Amino acid sequence: MKKETMIFDPDCRLCPRLATFLDEVKTNNPNYFARPVPPFGDEHPKLLIVGLAPGMHGANRTGRPFTGDHAGILLYQTLNKYGFASAPVSVAADDGLVLKGCRITNAVKCLPPENKPEGSEVAQCNGYLAAEIAALPRHAAILALGNVAHGAVLKALGLKASGYRFAHAARHALPEGRLLYDSYHCSRYNTQTKRLTEAMFHAVFEHISQELKGA
Repeated sequence: MKKETMIFDPDCRLCPRLATFLDEVKTNNPNYFARPVPPFGDEHPKLLIVGLAPGMHGANRTGRPFTGDHAGILLYQTLNKYGFASAPVSVAADDGLVLKGCRITNAVKCLPPENKPEGSEVAQCNGYLAAEIAALPRHAAILALGNVAHGAVLKALGLKASGYRFAHAARHALPEGRLLYDSYHCSRYNTQTKRLTEAMFHAVFEHISQELKGA
């Protein structure tokens, strides 16, 4: 199957390690979503945010990206501040929060053990991301949260990593008029160690917002 023809499959089990792990998680946590987590947000976004993978007690529990865990705190607060989200807090998939001009997805749609997907799993899931990017409007922006997400975006576009180095707050011009922005991931570790501060994250969104307004 070509990457560009793949659409999200809520019953995907193409990665044996991840499928087996999700079965174990579901057995131990019957109320958890514990399935491939679908993208969330505007169907025709100006901004696509790409994270790494669902968190154990966040998206894997709630069924919505960055919802219900620490990583979503800074993200949704920032999305609300810059007009991309209807509320600054995301706690459950049915909490009424709406994204405006924005969509959130992950490089890997299933929870990986220890939050560390293998390279083969990132590659296997890449067709879904490629289809999401192909559906973006011209002049849309993509924000990669972390180096793995950055690499997954480039792979989905068939671009060489050597031409687009990851760095926090980096801006890369992509083919067909789109832009790729980079940020450190808004994980608990990065925010608590101050590798990523609120001001740093807001600065990235300030640049994105100004760019989209110009477009």
